Amino acid sequence: MDECSLPDNGGCEQHCENTLGSYKCTCEPGYELTADKKSCEAACGGFITKLNGTITSPGWPKEYPTNKNCVWQVVAPAQYRISLQFEVFELEGNDVCKYDYVEVRSELASDSKLHGKFCGAEKPEVITSYGNNLRLEFKSDNTVSKKGFKVHYFSDKDECSKDNGGCQHECINTFGSYTCQCRNGFMLHDNGHDCKEAGCEHKLSGAEGMMSSPNWPDKYPSRKECTWDISATPGHRVKVTFNEFEIEQHQECAYDHLEMYDGPNSKSPILGRFCGSKKPDPVVASTNKMFLRFYSDASVQRRGFQAKHSTECGGLLKAEVQAKDLYSHAQFGDNNYPGQANCEWVIVAEDGYGVELIFQIFEIEEEADCGYDYMEIYDGYDSTAPRLGRFCGSGPLEEIYSSGDSIMIRFRTDDTINKKGFHARYISTKFQDALHMRK
Repeated sequence: MDECSLPDNGGCEQHCENTLGSYKCTCEPGYELTADKKSCEAACGGFITKLNGTITSPGWPKEYPTNKNCVWQVVAPAQYRISLQFEVFELEGNDVCKYDYVEVRSELASDSKLHGKFCGAEKPEVITSYGNNLRLEFKSDNTVSKKGFKVHYFSDKDECSKDNGGCQHECINTFGSYTCQCRNGFMLHDNGHDCKEAGCEHKLSGAEGMMSSPNWPDKYPSRKECTWDISATPGHRVKVTFNEFEIEQHQECAYDHLEMYDGPNSKSPILGRFCGSKKPDPVVASTNKMFLRFYSDASVQRRGFQAKHSTECGGLLKAEVQAKDLYSHAQFGDNNYPGQANCEWVIVAEDGYGVELIFQIFEIEEEADCGYDYMEIYDGYDSTAPRLGRFCGSGPLEEIYSSGDSIMIRFRTDDTINKKGFHARYISTKFQDALHMRK
C-alpha cells in the first residue's frame, strides 16, 4: 500500500516517501522533522569546521519562527581567527535585546568572552574571534517574528599568534597576511620584521596629533638630539599639552632638556627650556608654527615625555605686501567649523599702511540678524573700534579695508548648525580709504 497516495499525504506536512511496507515523512532543505515525525520546523544550529561560508536564521529568507533557540559553533584550525560579517540583520527588539537576539562569543580554553548581544535592525560591525572558536546563538520568543539575519563567516590565519609573527616590536594581523610595526622612535628595517632607530627629525602638521620622546614609553637613549617642526592651519596657533613628563633634573636644565621655540626653527624666540618631573603647563605659540628640540647627554636617562599638539584660534597677525591666508577653523576643508567657537584675530599692518581683506570662501549659518553664528569686523585693534559689519550666510563678500593700520575679526558660533566657514586673504595696502563695508 502506498500511504503517500492518500489524500492526507500520509499525514506528512511537507513530503512523503513510500518505503517497503511503510513510509516516512521528509522535509525541504533548511527544515527538519519535529518529534511527531510528521511536522517540519526550520532547522538551525550546528558544528561548522569549514573555513568560510554563510549562516542564516531559521526559515530564511522567510520570517524566522517563534520559540526558536539555535547555536552554531564555528571552529577553525589552531592559530586561526574567525570573522563574522552581517549582510542582513532584522530582529525584534531594541537596545535591551530581551525578546529576540543574536549573541556572539569567543569560546576559549578557560572561559568565553562576549562580543555582543544584538537585536533590532542595525547591522553589527564586523566581529573577529579572540581564538579559533566562535559561538553564535539565536533566540526568538513566542511573539513577533522578523526577517532574521544572513551572516558570512571566514577564517584567517593569525600569523601574530606564534612568535609574534617574527616581528621585533608589534605584529598587526591583516586578512591573508600580517605586518610588523615599530614603537615610536624606531622605523621598520628593509627585512620587514626588525626595527632600527629612526631619524629624529619630525615634521608634524594637521589640527592635532601625538608626539613623544624617542623610545617612549621606555627610557630615552643617551646622546640623542630630536626635533619637531609643527605647522598648523594659517590663523591658528600651535598648542602643546603634556600628558607625561620626566627628564633628568637640573636647576638650569643644563643636561637633558626640551626646548620650545615660537616659530619655525631654533632661531625663533624661545618659549621655554624644560626638565625634571613637573609637567609644564600647556604652551601656545603666537603663530601657526612651533619648533621643539630634545637633547640628552651621555649619562642619566629617564622616561621622557608624551604630548599632544593641537591648535587655538585667534591671535595677532602681521599683514604684509604679499597676501597671507586666514581660515575660520583648523580643519577647514576637511570638516565644518566647530560649535561654541570664540575666536578673535587682530591683523596689523606697518605704519602708514592699511589692511585689506579679500574673502575667497564665505559660508556661515544664515539668520536675519546673524544672531547664531557670525563674523564681526572692527576698524581697529579691538571691539571698541567702529564696527564695519556683522556677517553670516553664504556668498562672496566685497573687499574690506581698514581706515588705520589694523582690523579685528571676531568669529563666534553656537552649538547647533555648522557650515563650511571662511577663507580670507589679508594684505598690507596703501589704498585703505577705497571702501568700507557697513551693516
